[in-house]
Amino acid sequence: MEVIEDILIDNLKIIQDDTLYRFTSDAVILSKFATFKKGDVVADFCSGSGIVGIHYYALNKNVKSVDLIEVQEELANLSKKSIELNGLGEKFFVLNMPIQQLGNEYNQKYSLILCNPPYKKCGSGETNLDKKIAICRHEVLITQEEIITIASKKLKYGGRLCMCQRVERLTEMISTLVKCGLEPSRLQFIVTKNNAKPYLFLIEAVKGVKPQLKVLENFVNGAK
Repeated sequence: MEVIEDILIDNLKIIQDDTLYRFTSDAVILSKFATFKKGDVVADFCSGSGIVGIHYYALNKNVKSVDLIEVQEELANLSKKSIELNGLGEKFFVLNMPIQQLGNEYNQKYSLILCNPPYKKCGSGETNLDKKIAICRHEVLITQEEIITIASKKLKYGGRLCMCQRVERLTEMISTLVKCGLEPSRLQFIVTKNNAKPYLFLIEAVKGVKPQLKVLENFVNGAK
C-alpha cells in the first residue's frame, strides 16, 4: 500500500510502498553529509523511491538538476509520483534503467553523485528475501566496484561522489576509489547512542585532486 510521508522540510513529501523497499535513516544522513555547491548537477545512483535526491534538494534548493537513477520500475514510479506531488518536475528527472547502461552523453555531466548502495555482496547475509528487497540490500544487479567505476566516468573534474557503506567494506571502497581516480576527501563514521563502535561510514571522494582526507567526528544516529 502506498503511503505519503512528510520529510519535515518545507512541507515536502515522499511516497513509499509497504510492499517495496523502504528507506532507512542512512539515506537521510547521507544527504546531510554531502557537500553543496551552488548550481550542482546531481545524480542519485540506486535511488529507490528517491529519498536521497529529494532530501538533498530540500536542504540545498539551488541545485541545477537532480537525476534519480533506479533499475526497479516500481520504485522509479514512486519517485515520479513524489516529484509530481511536490511540483519538482522542472529540476528532477527519473531514469528507470541500470546504472551500467548510462550512455556516453552522461560522461562528465555531474558535479555530485550520491549513492546509498546495496551493502552486502551477493550470496552473503540474509537469505530468502523477496527479490525486490534483495536487489536493494545485496549486490544482485550491481557491485560497489561498478558503481564507483561508472561514477568516475560520469563526474566532472572536481566532482564529488558521496556514499555510505558498512564499516567492514571501508578498505575495499577506498582502494577502488583511488584506482578509479577518485580521491577520498572526507570520512565520517556513524555510531549509535548506546554503542561507540561504528556500524556505518560516510565518504566523499573528489575526481582528479591530490590526497586530502579529513576524518570527521563520529555522527551519532539516534534512530538506530
